[in-house]
Amino acid sequence: MTKKLTYSVAAIALAAASGAAHAEDLTLCWAAWDPANALVELSKTFEQESGHTMRFEFVPWPNFADRMLNELNSGGQLCDLMIGDSQWIGGAAENGQYVKLNDFFAAESIDMADFIPATVTGYAEWPKGTPNYWALPAFGDVVGWTYRKDWFERPEIQADFKQKYGRALGAPATLEELKDIAQFFQGREIDGTTVYGAAIYTERGSEGITMGVMNALYNYGFEYENPEKSYDLPGFVNSAGAIAGLEFYKELYDTATPPGSSNWYMGENIDAYKSGQVALQMNFAFIWPGVEADPNVGGGKSGYFPNPAGPAGHFAQLGGQGISVVAASKKQDAALEYIKWFAQPEVQEQWWQSGGYSALRAVVEDPGFAGSQPYAQTFLDSMAIVKDFWAEPAYASLLLTMQDRVHNYVIAGNGTAQEALDGLVEDWTEVFEDEGKL
Repeated sequence: MTKKLTYSVAAIALAAASGAAHAEDLTLCWAAWDPANALVELSKTFEQESGHTMRFEFVPWPNFADRMLNELNSGGQLCDLMIGDSQWIGGAAENGQYVKLNDFFAAESIDMADFIPATVTGYAEWPKGTPNYWALPAFGDVVGWTYRKDWFERPEIQADFKQKYGRALGAPATLEELKDIAQFFQGREIDGTTVYGAAIYTERGSEGITMGVMNALYNYGFEYENPEKSYDLPGFVNSAGAIAGLEFYKELYDTATPPGSSNWYMGENIDAYKSGQVALQMNFAFIWPGVEADPNVGGGKSGYFPNPAGPAGHFAQLGGQGISVVAASKKQDAALEYIKWFAQPEVQEQWWQSGGYSALRAVVEDPGFAGSQPYAQTFLDSMAIVKDFWAEPAYASLLLTMQDRVHNYVIAGNGTAQEALDGLVEDWTEVFEDEGKL
């Protein structure tokens, strides 16, 4: 195993004394999506202030993990800075692929208490729950919901819904209410076009259906392990509640989604929503600025709500990423300058204003934040209920087995929910046995 790297106080002092003695070309690696484009613009200020030149390597989401994890695992020097997924943190820390930032944070008075606690745990810490930091929270994100507020407010639709369900049509508070709404819109004709209920995550190849189904499983009682005994899975992963949550997700797919939506993730859901095919859209919060700016669904036509509660709790799947210095980089001093610059409150405020999702508490707890965008309060409410997938070094194996088990049941209709989750317990147990954790 590669030696873990810690940036020493002495090295930091030396770097500060030399100033950025010479300009560097820094490469930042991330996914190819709208927030990355916003970061390119934001980073022009860093270039002006530092003299460094920023280059960017952005990879589409379906290929992002494979491309960047291969880069890390091979010790490649393409990336000086990596905005990596939250699930990578365990492997990157234990394999010495990220620079440990504790001494740097201390030297620069960067305090993790200044960031949303869930983002520190999700994006920066390894082991979880310990003050060992491998990233700075860079982009807060969470699964939430978008809905056609303009459709919901139509008197004739309101009347039909009230007659059928005995309550007013509005943003749902529970998953059962969400299912009712999605089924209500399924096959309905609006403005001469047949529309459908909800676009949900169903993609099999990378992480999509897992990132979707967890929003039901958490709220029906699923737990990753026994809270009293690490890696003890039976009765928690496949509890009666977890089985009910998986059955819920399948029913939602079977009765309230568009035809042909068996392999959809972020982009397909965005397209279906913006083109007027669906009344509801599950997606990460990063899409909301684009929804507001869209001529078809923006400008007050859309509303936003957190993932609804279930019978056993109220949670939402965490998304988002931290920014790390890549251990193989030969430009670590300059990369750390970028992190120091990015952590400044004024830069974080600009990040929010430009379409990024700041995790800095000074930004999101400002009295004016909730009213700064139509979706700002939903973002705050959602970040308060997050849970995340395994961040273990073997996370990829854990993820792929879940993708297969869940997709085979929910989409292909093979077997039962209990069989799917019982099989997942077997799969995950084997992974942890191979890892020496059991």
